[in-house]
Amino acid sequence: MKTTVLVFHPNWDQSRVNKTLASGLDQQIEIRNMYQLYPDFKIDVEKEHHVLEAADRIVLQFPMYWYSSPALLKQWEDEVLSYGWAYGTDGTALHGKELIIAVSSGADNYGPDDFVKYTVHELLRPFQATSRLIGTTYIKPFVTIGAVHLTDEQLNHQAQRYNDYLLSDHLETLGDFE
Repeated sequence: MKTTVLVFHPNWDQSRVNKTLASGLDQQIEIRNMYQLYPDFKIDVEKEHHVLEAADRIVLQFPMYWYSSPALLKQWEDEVLSYGWAYGTDGTALHGKELIIAVSSGADNYGPDDFVKYTVHELLRPFQATSRLIGTTYIKPFVTIGAVHLTDEQLNHQAQRYNDYLLSDHLETLGDFE
């Protein structure tokens, strides 16, 4: 199974968590640093189509920004997941592929009894809806919560878990109302 990780981190040089997660991945996993590839936000849509067509498992990795994704990821979705290619009458290019969201949040106050009041999975629902639209299987997201509080040892353990997760042959899908 070919796994491609698209990392969307606008401050890569200052990244501790996303950089550690990505650097801990097995060499057979393709890693694409999207802000390094498109610092001017001029996305090569045709190239991105080829990358996605070649992948069986697509991973969108990013830090949570304002309960959402960094700007380049939203633009990438708008341009790359185009009508007639990713969805619509003839838009079947991604059907049957797996989509995984790998997100990190600095805080650890998510959930109905905490400050945010929503779980990370609930905040990621737009990605699940997009997955349904483009015909991919939405795999349970890999979440690194409370990233600013992780010790180096905890972060390295999380990086190993992430690698093992992406290499697994049998991943759990996330249900519509989980």
